[in-house]
Amino acid sequence: MKPDKILLLGSGALKIGEAGEFDYSGSQALKAIKEEGIKTVLINPNIATVQTSEGVADTVYFLPITPYFVEQVIAKERPQGVLLAFGGQTALNCGVELYHKGVFEKYGVDILGTPIQSIIETEDRELFVRRLNEIQVKTIESTAVQSVEQAQAAAENLGYPVIIRAAYALGGLGSGFCNNRDELKALAEKAFVYSPQVLVEKSLKGWKEIEFEVVRDAYDHCITVCHMENFDPLGIHTGESIVVAPTQTLDDREIKKLREVAIQIVRHLGVVGECNVQYAFDVSSDEYRVIEVNARLSRSSALASKATGYPLAFVAAKLALGYGLHQLKNSVTRSTSAFYEPAMDYVVCKIPRWDLGKFQGIDKTIGSSMKSVGEVMAVGRTFEEALQKGLRMIGQGMHGFMENRDLVIAEVDKALHEPTDMRIFVISKAMQAGYSVEQIHQLTHIDKWFLYKLQGIIETGRKLEVLSPPENHPEEGELLKSRGLQDRSLEQQAKNQKQQVKNWGEAEVELLYEAKRKGFSDFQIARALWKDDMTQEHPLTIRRLRKALGITPVVKQIDTLAGEFPAQANYLYLTYGGKEHDLEYCKDKRSVIVLGSGAYRIGSSVEFDWCGVQALQTIRSEGYRSVMINYNPETVSTDYDVCDRLYFDELTNERVMDIVELEDPAGVILSTGGQIPNNLAVILDKQNVPLLGTPARYIDNAEDRHKFSTMLDRMGVDQPRWKELSSLKAIEVFVREVGFPVLVRPSYVLSGAAMNVCSNKEEMERFLKQAANVSKQHPVVVSQFIEHAKEIEMDAVADKGQILAYAISEHVEFAGVHSGDATIQFPPQKLYVETVRRIKRITRQIAKELSITGPFNIQYLAKGNEIKVIECNLRASRSFPFVSKVLKINFIEMATKVMLGLPVQPPQKNEFDLDYVGIKASQFSFNRLQKADPVMGVDMASTGEVGCIADDTAEAILISMLAVGYRIPVKGILLSTGAARQKVDMLSATKLLHRKGYRLYATGGTHKFLKENGVPSHRVYWPGDTSKWPQALDLMHQKEIDLVVNIPRNLTKGELDNGYKIRRAAIDLNIPLLTNARLADAFITAFCSLTVEDIQIKSWQEY
Repeated sequence: MKPDKILLLGSGALKIGEAGEFDYSGSQALKAIKEEGIKTVLINPNIATVQTSEGVADTVYFLPITPYFVEQVIAKERPQGVLLAFGGQTALNCGVELYHKGVFEKYGVDILGTPIQSIIETEDRELFVRRLNEIQVKTIESTAVQSVEQAQAAAENLGYPVIIRAAYALGGLGSGFCNNRDELKALAEKAFVYSPQVLVEKSLKGWKEIEFEVVRDAYDHCITVCHMENFDPLGIHTGESIVVAPTQTLDDREIKKLREVAIQIVRHLGVVGECNVQYAFDVSSDEYRVIEVNARLSRSSALASKATGYPLAFVAAKLALGYGLHQLKNSVTRSTSAFYEPAMDYVVCKIPRWDLGKFQGIDKTIGSSMKSVGEVMAVGRTFEEALQKGLRMIGQGMHGFMENRDLVIAEVDKALHEPTDMRIFVISKAMQAGYSVEQIHQLTHIDKWFLYKLQGIIETGRKLEVLSPPENHPEEGELLKSRGLQDRSLEQQAKNQKQQVKNWGEAEVELLYEAKRKGFSDFQIARALWKDDMTQEHPLTIRRLRKALGITPVVKQIDTLAGEFPAQANYLYLTYGGKEHDLEYCKDKRSVIVLGSGAYRIGSSVEFDWCGVQALQTIRSEGYRSVMINYNPETVSTDYDVCDRLYFDELTNERVMDIVELEDPAGVILSTGGQIPNNLAVILDKQNVPLLGTPARYIDNAEDRHKFSTMLDRMGVDQPRWKELSSLKAIEVFVREVGFPVLVRPSYVLSGAAMNVCSNKEEMERFLKQAANVSKQHPVVVSQFIEHAKEIEMDAVADKGQILAYAISEHVEFAGVHSGDATIQFPPQKLYVETVRRIKRITRQIAKELSITGPFNIQYLAKGNEIKVIECNLRASRSFPFVSKVLKINFIEMATKVMLGLPVQPPQKNEFDLDYVGIKASQFSFNRLQKADPVMGVDMASTGEVGCIADDTAEAILISMLAVGYRIPVKGILLSTGAARQKVDMLSATKLLHRKGYRLYATGGTHKFLKENGVPSHRVYWPGDTSKWPQALDLMHQKEIDLVVNIPRNLTKGELDNGYKIRRAAIDLNIPLLTNARLADAFITAFCSLTVEDIQIKSWQEY
């Protein structure tokens, strides 16, 4: 009996440890169920995802994924089945809680797929060990404990070092290594904040970590889809490690042994669907231990799907409906059944992306708890090729394993032994400094096979460095003119007469080819040859030379069957390890290439994936061939059926040009992928690539602050006073004119990297040092910072400078909080009609001046009646999915049609016709980032977002704050409310709290202010006043406080240090924290005027 309606739980906002991979797996599952004619209901407050778009699920609820809200939706929708495996740990934990409360039974909802008992057995560490003992499968020696005292006893018994892990936690939250009793006590206290059960286990640090992805159906058919190996040994979380597939350092016998154990486990536990088994393996003794089993789709399964082309989530959803593997077709190859193990004739490398530089005071070491925010997947014919591609893809200014000149490592031994986010580059520096493979192995425990391969890259690089640069290379500009047909004749020419370079012989040409096979980019080769004399022209010189010598990459398919059966996969990558292309190209000018957004990072996340997917769908529906270039395995845009051709490859000038020359497209779209594609506009335009949308010179005019500002002055549009300066003296003179605070920022940045507000001279000097490092060609811009101003965003679509559709939204917080961290209200509720009129007028002027075609975003400041422009982005912005879904007008679909040159009718309605409100709130992941100061400023810190809709602001604020993990306080509230202005802003909210009967605790100044204004509070003392009592920290530890409002007066170092201990303790003790007066006021007003029961359970479709 097939159910008529199924409920799927999503994973909510993107956070560290639980990111975009669940948008991908959830979208695939919904597709698989829809095919069967079953109605789908989705609960996911993450409005930026593809799965919450029109046409994916039948009904969408932008509500928190908590037992209360899920039960309300079940009561209203009455689904017959529920899927818990597609929303990460969030969905799983929520489902287990609902099961224990008897909610599923009460409403007659079947749990589809893996039985709930099996899920509990994999999540509860004690049960898990017991179940595996029944089939004599070895696990790591461990003890499950319920208190710190029990943990200490268990550790003494096992012997140090031990590792601690929290049950039911994701991404190693609350885990770490302990070498002694004191370390254990500190860590165990933290772990119990997240979970009632903690596991103390023997440390096997240094063993290999191997993973298997296993699929099982209800008929007991089992296959392993992929095995993967961590480059880093055990002790570094798999989400923090470079992962290589297939496994490189085990022999067939070892792989066969682990495969058999994995299948035995999955059968014994009764998993139905997809499952991930993680092993520790010791090569010297041939011993293995099972670390854990995830009976759900995970980050690893998203990687395995993309690495093999086997659609795991799609298959898992079908198996949950009762199908057998033998009854399903492999939807990628379309020629084999799903009951077939993929084979790989290529190597895949997954590399994490960290953004630790954005946080003050953060601990940069990596270990058993995740800190990375995103990841990339690179494909090559060899490990070396895939790794070097991947190191460029992470987008942190590195050019590969070598030629990273700017990197300085002080103590190499220490950096090898205590890994940080720079570990792989430390290995490169060590090898270049003469460390042997043996020495590095001793310090890192990384397998020598990998280290020898890395050594090989270094040796090739050294050979390049002693080569003299080529003399008579093809003329500059010669190939710029000859795109298309002449280009091919050049390749012919090369084949006919192997154009000799005057000072190079066969050996030099062979070395160039070897470097390309080992993953060196043209940039790296140019830097090795010309050293410090290299100019921007030299990499293009290498490109021309290469093509003249016939050294070009070939296109290969990721075909799941290693070519054993003919596959029609459109999953492609480029490599120098092959002789011919796997597909025929016909130059029919029907291709449109969309450049993706690359690795998720703070500042560029799932919002841009949504934009890219909408663009691809529109291109397809208009009869063009849709082509995507992207390398992020967590995304929907890299799914097998979202576009006609997918290149899993780099977003660099070199690689994009390789693909453009093969595809010969009708056009290339840059504006839906965030900042990475935008940065390529000028160089691609120079090479005559047909860019769709706003012309490249205008993109440069908007991106270059100097050009943009001069344009605004010419148009008579107001902006904060600023100057582009390159000496401290000139800066001091300017600051004397405008006064502190000032904003310091370099040109060309995304998400405010190295952008800072400085409140005094010392701070400014400190920040200027950082800004100079960010980009050498671009000097620093210093601008006046306007306090207490409202920030307003305009998202719009234009056609040749004429605006077709727009959305104006307002920030809840005042300017000074990055727009990616701000809480955004749309439609705006508190703007004057005159302000809106002026904003529309200025937007029209700018759109016309820059001849904008496609999506764009302008940020404004409003104070009194003055309106100033902060910046203009000629691309889709982070808020496009949010405004599109609240307004129910797909801005990207419209923008794509405009860029394709198709006629578009302006929509009939606008935001001021809406009788409901959307609130976009930010998700922070400070609980993962040990020691980081959890405060909001001009540099973006949030990792994700939610967007919730309600009939009024208070309700929308309450839902969205609950959806990002805030809880309504029950007992006490700690207040420390900053400067006088902020104390006044907070007064009405504090009075409300008092009326509601909350117990208020306040630090000195706040206590005095509240007393003067007739609000009683209990005085508490700062951690600095150790002699006084009661201490704020003690009350937090004693669980007397369940909301902390700590508002720094300003962002100076002294002020931040003062409140840091309280803010950090709030995060470590899992107490909700607010650091902004405007947001605190909005949230407090909301929960004091409404209860959770007052929130309406309405779907998106009902608004």
